[in-house]
Amino acid sequence: MKKRILSGMRPTGPLHIGHLFGALKNWAQLEEKYDCFFMIADWHALMSEYENPAAIQENILGCAIDWLSCGIDYKKSTVFVQSHVPEHLELAMIFSDITPLAWLERCPTYKEQLREQKARDLATYGFLGYPVLQAADILLYKAEVVPVGEDQLAHLELTREIARRFNNLYKKDALPEPEALLTKTPRILGLDNRKMSKTFGNYIALSDSPDTVRKKVTSMITDPQRIKRQDPGHPEICNVFSYYKIFTQPQSSGAGFKSDIVSQVYEECTAAGIGCVDNKKRLAEIIIAFLEPIQRERKKYTNDKKEIQKILDEGAIKAKDVASDTMKHIRKLTGLA
Repeated sequence: MKKRILSGMRPTGPLHIGHLFGALKNWAQLEEKYDCFFMIADWHALMSEYENPAAIQENILGCAIDWLSCGIDYKKSTVFVQSHVPEHLELAMIFSDITPLAWLERCPTYKEQLREQKARDLATYGFLGYPVLQAADILLYKAEVVPVGEDQLAHLELTREIARRFNNLYKKDALPEPEALLTKTPRILGLDNRKMSKTFGNYIALSDSPDTVRKKVTSMITDPQRIKRQDPGHPEICNVFSYYKIFTQPQSSGAGFKSDIVSQVYEECTAAGIGCVDNKKRLAEIIIAFLEPIQRERKKYTNDKKEIQKILDEGAIKAKDVASDTMKHIRKLTGLA
């Protein structure tokens, strides 16, 4: 039997090119080898958006549309909304009883979010317990593998610790200790050279119109050492050049771009043969062409939202079947049944 994978995203706004290269492309490749459960994590979204939750439902649909448009196959994978399976919260409650507070307070992501999200009050019980719900998400389906980047390893290790503590308290091997599937992804910074984030607004969305893409690329920070047009550039420190390397790889694009354009851009830039403005204009057209097939699929799915809802409803039924079996066993072990 195939090993099972659980992964998800929070519906907190439009998905962007960071999601595409950081997760969605890898997810689509994993579908053949693994039994994949892909979750739209709306409870996790509510943890940070509880003051303004009006857009969550719209974002759920948008998230599903983006997933399908980027190649996620709902016939091969289970695609569902977290809150449609109440067992997530039940297992999270049980885990919260056995998880030491110190484990949560040391979580690096918790500290990072408190620093970054200064416009929101995240000093809440729910947000502190974010990793506990995340552990429940994974272990409810007895996922053996979780695709993560290196920056997410601490979160997964906490899930493994919670599973280990549960097994020690109640029954050996009741829950698996999921392994990390480290995904190699290109490092793609935001338009302002910071981490690409919906919070910072420094991203190119998968749904952005051509004019919006042009405007955003025009705003990109370039080589800080190149002051005048006639100055030679330093592509190795220029974020625009890093985007060329990502968007012109043949394996990354359905538009037939050749990777030798990277060499051309490098030579033109270092010889001051092209200015930053013109270089960004060319990059914008490459990104627009790259996104075109995705946006064509998006339009098709956006015009049939009933079909999207049907896919999510069917996914919830499949997810709930697995979750119910897990919770029957967990309740017996914990004296709740």
